[in-house]
Amino acid sequence: MSGYPRSPKTLKGGIVLLNPQNSNIERIIKLQYNPDNLTRSLQVQSAVEGGDRSEALRLTGPPVETYNLEAEIDATDQLEVGDKNATESGISPIMSALEMILYPSSSQLFANNTLAQSGTIEITPLEAPLTLFIWNKNRVVPIRITEFNITEEAFDVNLNPIRARISLGMRVLSVSDLGFDHKGGNLYMNYQQAKERLATLYTNGSLNDFGINASAL
Repeated sequence: MSGYPRSPKTLKGGIVLLNPQNSNIERIIKLQYNPDNLTRSLQVQSAVEGGDRSEALRLTGPPVETYNLEAEIDATDQLEVGDKNATESGISPIMSALEMILYPSSSQLFANNTLAQSGTIEITPLEAPLTLFIWNKNRVVPIRITEFNITEEAFDVNLNPIRARISLGMRVLSVSDLGFDHKGGNLYMNYQQAKERLATLYTNGSLNDFGINASAL
């Protein structure tokens, strides 16, 4: 019997890859289990870093924001129902899908090797898909993965991993990185504007809460 019918549906977090040329969706990777913790840090971008005190209150751009999370992947449920992929490969398919975010495709590598052998002087660095981290409708952010650690914890009889923990470090790419004309820049501005809308919902405190009045400021 299913759970309580009126219980709310729990949304999933995950990663979406977009084609950098036409913005078509190339891959959607949902996290099997939402992590219990999501760590964020914001590093202010201030003109004061140049040492000019007259610029102390000036911001040069959005803060550099980073995310860190630890996700669990487990093939137990799939193995119990005889899932073909889990039986043959364990959790390797989803791990490989995540890892391939960091790799240029083999076809790109072959193509660049052909160009190099033909005497091409300059080879343009390979462009990766636009990677989005999604953590509800207010957090759809373009990111670059900066850290990827895998701890494989259990294996089947063929040594396929069937349980693992994946630690991801991600840096949010803002308009300072991508520009306003880039699809990722547009998505970043939607993200910042969503924060601005949420901030307007906050009810201001009172100076009396601090034990002072307006004349003290």
